[in-house]
Amino acid sequence: MRRDGFWFFFVLFEGLVLLLCMPYSQGQAFDLSGKPINPLTYSSGKPVILLFVRTDCPISNRYAPKIKQLSETYGAKATFWMIYPDKDESAASIGNHLQEYAYKIPALRDPTHVLVKRSQVQVTPEAAVFNAKGELIYHGRIDNWYDSIGRSRPVATSHELADGIEAALHGTPLASKTASPVGCYISDLQ
Repeated sequence: MRRDGFWFFFVLFEGLVLLLCMPYSQGQAFDLSGKPINPLTYSSGKPVILLFVRTDCPISNRYAPKIKQLSETYGAKATFWMIYPDKDESAASIGNHLQEYAYKIPALRDPTHVLVKRSQVQVTPEAAVFNAKGELIYHGRIDNWYDSIGRSRPVATSHELADGIEAALHGTPLASKTASPVGCYISDLQ
C-alpha cells in the first residue's frame, strides 16, 4: 500500500510539472521575464512589425541603426517587436544586446518558433508586417542593402519593409508580399 501511494503522488507531481511547462510545449513567445506573450494581440488596432534578429548575427547587428530609425519613424502608428528565435539565447544575453545597440523596442524570445512559422521567416534579420486585422501582408528583407553574405551596396536602393509598413497603414496592396533576405539562418526549422 505504501508503495502505491508513492506512485500516485509521483504521477500527480509529473502531471503538475507538465501543466506548468505547457506554454513551452504548445509553442509561445515569451518576454524576457518568461511571461508568455502573443505580440499580435498587443496591436491596439495598429499594424504589427516583427523584426527577427540574433545577438550573434553580424548582418542583424549592422541593421541596428535602420531598425531604430524605422521604429522611431513609424512607432506612433505601428507596434514594433524584436523577436529572438534562437532557443539558446538567454534573456540576459538578449538584454545585453538590446542595451549594446540602444534598442527601445520590446523584445520577445521565440524558442519554439511559433512566430517564425506564423511570419514565414527563415533568416535574421528578417521582418514580418501584419496589418491591423492580424493578416501577414509582408515578410522578407528590410531593404536590399545586402546582395549576398559578405556583399553589400553602399546604400539600399529599395526599402521593402518601409513599403510594407506604408501598405499596412494605408490598406494598399504591395507589388510583392515577400523579398528574399540575406542573413544568418534560423536553426532548427522544420
